[in-house]
Amino acid sequence: MAKSFQTPGVYINEIDAFSNSIVPVPTAVPAFIGYTEKALRDKKDLTHVPVRISSLADYHFYFGAAPKPIYKFKTAKNAKTFELVEPTGRYLLYDALKLFFINGGSDCYIVSIGNYSTPVRKDDMDGEALDAQQQIVLKGIRALTKEQEPTLVVIPDAVLLSAEDCAVIQRVMLEHCGTLRNRMAILDVHNGFNPDPKSDAIEQFRASVVDHLQWGAAYYPWVYTTITDLNALDYNSIEETSRTDLMAALIAEVDASKVDIKLANALKAEINKISTAKEDEIGILHKALLNISPLYKAVMVSLLEQINLLPPSAGIAGIYTQIDNNIGVFHAPANVSIHSVLRPAIEITKEAQEDLNTPLSGKAINAIRTFPGKGTLIWGARTLDGNSLDWCYIPIRRTVTFIEQSIKYGIAPYVFAPNTAASWINVKAMIINFLTNMWQQGGLAGATPDEAFAVAIGLGETMTHADVLDGKMRIVINVALTHPAEFIVLTFEQQMQQS
Repeated sequence: MAKSFQTPGVYINEIDAFSNSIVPVPTAVPAFIGYTEKALRDKKDLTHVPVRISSLADYHFYFGAAPKPIYKFKTAKNAKTFELVEPTGRYLLYDALKLFFINGGSDCYIVSIGNYSTPVRKDDMDGEALDAQQQIVLKGIRALTKEQEPTLVVIPDAVLLSAEDCAVIQRVMLEHCGTLRNRMAILDVHNGFNPDPKSDAIEQFRASVVDHLQWGAAYYPWVYTTITDLNALDYNSIEETSRTDLMAALIAEVDASKVDIKLANALKAEINKISTAKEDEIGILHKALLNISPLYKAVMVSLLEQINLLPPSAGIAGIYTQIDNNIGVFHAPANVSIHSVLRPAIEITKEAQEDLNTPLSGKAINAIRTFPGKGTLIWGARTLDGNSLDWCYIPIRRTVTFIEQSIKYGIAPYVFAPNTAASWINVKAMIINFLTNMWQQGGLAGATPDEAFAVAIGLGETMTHADVLDGKMRIVINVALTHPAEFIVLTFEQQMQQS
């Protein structure tokens, strides 16, 4: 309505020359769910409360330090070999988060579902306790429902449960993402480190995921990392009840060695010191034992290897962030090396990957492979919905989600605006500007913007008179998405010489 002037004078009327713009939404903000040392902010309990952090320092402030897994030492009958039994209270979130930040991760959400006194393994719990723990994890997933920013969901600790309970949690992750339609789940394969073909880890995983497949991607196998170094371990990393066995094995090693009695007694004296050492002396004696006892060093190296065996999902989430920030969400998060990874737990050949990538069921699993001269690479970019021509690729699913969410928030100011041609023109201009910028960045295919996308809105074009009267503004958007070149075929043919 024109302004009514009542007082004589000079008036300035500024007219907006440009329409509002659509701000791109963040594309790689993962939400990690797991167990933490604490969950406090200003003495307020943050358990099952999503908290946004941007660094490991932020994590320490709100959620505390890393867990300290304690392994049980067992010797074989001949006392020359040993076994380290994994603890029942191991927690993966902290190490997984380190892997995330090392691989390019930045902003993320943490949902603490309990502290380190909560048992994670099925071995020590009866059915009722396990069901209660499962509900705790599912409550952590539900806590994310009201958060709009997270675009990825990762639960590293899920693989510590039994295969059945891990499957339940992963199905809920997919359902959560499929219901909200603005995020994806990155899944690990339960028991994905076991090379025994009888374990059937792949088939069990595929049987466990049923619905909402386009909203998830799985990676296999687990990886040996360098997240924890040897300095983080010491004598206290061995369970107290089995330290006597370790001491006996170390003494037996000295007795079996061909050294003179004087040196043998000196070595035994050094070994015996550690059992009565004070806390501040453990570190010095630990380093001494590493130098004088091959068995002790072998135990610590084996312990380090077990601790550094991690499911890859958190590192993959970091690579999603790295690719999105450096190139764009439309680029496949594949053919990229994973930092701080020594090797995959299982070596996958070209032939072995065929079933992972294109199974009859369509439930594709992305392989992590080692290539000479290239290191450990992510060698797959498929969702679990591999048989779908629309949604079989991760960048396609994530790009469409990015476009949908960006436009959704961009045109939100036009809710309750007059459903007239003026509003239609403004909305169309906003969407065209947004998609043009995306096309210029390489996110859409086509030599020109007209080949890359089309936006339609208007009476007789996308809306009827009934739609206008019902308050419905209908917009039709067509986009030409870029598909990854997954199979590059080179054809060579000899030709006759010309002279």
